[in-house]
Amino acid sequence: MTRPTTDAVLEIDALSKTFGGVTALDAFTMSVRRGDIVGLLGPNGSGKTTSFNAVTGIFPPSGGTVRFDGADITGLSPQKVYAAGIARTFQRSRLCLPLSIFDNIMIGNHGRLTKGLWFNLMRRRAFRREFEQGYEDARALVRTFSTALADRLFEPVGALPMIERRRIEICRALISRPRLLLLDEPSAGMTHDETTQLMDDILDVRGRIEGLSIIIIEHEMGVIERITDQCVVLNYGRKICEGPYAHIAADPEVQRAYLGAE
Repeated sequence: MTRPTTDAVLEIDALSKTFGGVTALDAFTMSVRRGDIVGLLGPNGSGKTTSFNAVTGIFPPSGGTVRFDGADITGLSPQKVYAAGIARTFQRSRLCLPLSIFDNIMIGNHGRLTKGLWFNLMRRRAFRREFEQGYEDARALVRTFSTALADRLFEPVGALPMIERRRIEICRALISRPRLLLLDEPSAGMTHDETTQLMDDILDVRGRIEGLSIIIIEHEMGVIERITDQCVVLNYGRKICEGPYAHIAADPEVQRAYLGAE
């Protein structure tokens, strides 16, 4: 499939976030081309997750602008950012472990569901059609990651191993049909082999969903080298380098940020 990569789906300009006297994000600027996978890198505490939170409305930015598909979404609520077409996962799992795989995925589709009491009680045929469509959509997404898992949608998430939980979290984000997916350390808590499998899944999903752009926060450099089109490196809330993996890996300032000065 030919993916368009010439136009920017996300444009961040001079984005800042302060907490009291601490500057967590310092005039951060980056853009993401439609269809690209961008790696967001940096040592712990460098501002990576803060940038996700500022873009998605969890923290209102202290300065700067965020434009998505040409529209200014700076400071919008998480609900409005989600409705605009941006979905995300979190470093720490946010799954409801006692609930089924299906229930967890449909939580991510709440904005598209008819939730009125009258509809659910009185329009039973319409309710059933909506349920069946949701089931087919969820099953198709899960099948992208695991055919076996697609036949277990009504099993509790708490019974799954970590890699399957991470897959379900990504499916929950994708069920809303976003144009931009933010992945915050999706391989956290997994083995090297599991990480390799999950990255294969992410590449497969990018290939299947036309125009989907992804920003991934990840510490394992082998992962970043393998799956990204571009990389952006943060340190102390400030962008210190961007470009293809080979360029940022050879940059002396990036090396100092990760390894320290001699």
